[in-house]
Amino acid sequence: MDITQQTTHYRGNKLKLYLGSAVLFAGMTLSLVIIAPSILIGLAFPFSVRYQIAGVWVRFVLWLAEVFCDLHYEVEGMENVDPAEPSIILSKHQSAWETIAFRHFLPMHSVLLKRSLLWLPVWGWAMAALKPIAIDRNNQRAALRTLLARGKIYLDQGLWVLVFPEGTRTAPGEVKKFNAGGAMLAQQTGCPVVPVAHNAGVYWPRYSFLKYPGTIKVKIGPKIESKGRKAHDVNAEAEAWIARAMKDM
Repeated sequence: MDITQQTTHYRGNKLKLYLGSAVLFAGMTLSLVIIAPSILIGLAFPFSVRYQIAGVWVRFVLWLAEVFCDLHYEVEGMENVDPAEPSIILSKHQSAWETIAFRHFLPMHSVLLKRSLLWLPVWGWAMAALKPIAIDRNNQRAALRTLLARGKIYLDQGLWVLVFPEGTRTAPGEVKKFNAGGAMLAQQTGCPVVPVAHNAGVYWPRYSFLKYPGTIKVKIGPKIESKGRKAHDVNAEAEAWIARAMKDM
């Protein structure tokens, strides 16, 4: 369901929908005035401190969404997550929700993102302090080199690495071919891949101000071993698992 279709066919209280979305937006924006500088101050402390500070904002945003937008989430498959085994997360990408919420229930991780996001005043600088893997999407070869180099460093440090192999947010029902960068990182490091499917785009649509009530479903698949395997095969297995999980939602 695309944004226009969902907005047109919404049968709930539209005043509540708009007011709740406005409160969420205002709360997210205003709270950044406090959280972002706090993360930057956290540069004087271990990385885990900065990550925990960011986690406070994440929990606040999820609370705002629940209280004012009646937007909840449920996670299936947490038994497939072993925080002690650094892994590469290959996830469906539909909205901004997963870039926020994953920090709450997945192990401490680095996120692959476009470098231009780090140029945003204050908040971009704060994101830079959270050990992202920032790439130039216009230079694919350089982007892959950065992913492989920085990803290995962070995995060696015990962090997980989150990659959205579709490369950009896709509308619900839209399918894009997976890029193999995350699988190549898994092949080179021997770390497993953990596939993740979700339907956040139905309730928190991309490029939309409105956030719809409901329950976002997240499915975490069994780990996919990479040792002794080709990146293409690892990537194809993750893509197939996510496609099946999306059909079941």
